[in-house]
Amino acid sequence: MSEYQEVPLAERVKPPLLLILSGPSGVGKDTIIERMRERNLPFHYTVTATTRPQREGEVHGVHYYFVSEQEFNELFKQGELLENATVYGNSYGIPKAGIRAALVRGEDVLIKPDVQGAAHLKRVIPDAVFIFIAPVSLEELTGRLKRRGSETPEALTRRLSSYQLEMRAAGSFDYYVINREGKLDETVDNILAIMQAEKSRVTPRQVRL
Repeated sequence: MSEYQEVPLAERVKPPLLLILSGPSGVGKDTIIERMRERNLPFHYTVTATTRPQREGEVHGVHYYFVSEQEFNELFKQGELLENATVYGNSYGIPKAGIRAALVRGEDVLIKPDVQGAAHLKRVIPDAVFIFIAPVSLEELTGRLKRRGSETPEALTRRLSSYQLEMRAAGSFDYYVINREGKLDETVDNILAIMQAEKSRVTPRQVRL
């Protein structure tokens, strides 16, 4: 008789998940994550480094790490960015160190790259869970961006011109969630349902960085 004994599924340690939350520019990724924080959901919220200007109400180290071009380039040269991209003239990148530490602690990790960054992450960490956040329509997205009031007319035009290309990327994601205006908790609940399904897999995902 073999000495190996299969561990019952109910007793197996479920490895932490690495969630990639992405979608068209302005779809509300930051708002979704802010609501998840307000609900005290137990995630390690990865903070992206960026060279873009800090907006009113944003907190350095919470919403983004706001860095200079020189500081960003130094992180890149040291190989300390999981991914990096230039979007609308600004650099964005995800530091590796915090992600590794959180996964070792057994914490689920949440990353919110742009669609371009998510495509890169799909190649380097295919066992992450990729969730595409979509608006109800282009019209709703346009209204949301205008109400935000943080874009110049030129910047708004650039963002909206990328909409169709960004929406076509949805086919490479694992899940598709619509972020409806005024239904923020519904969006968060859908993300939590995806996580519950992933944690119930017979063969769990194994993320390696």
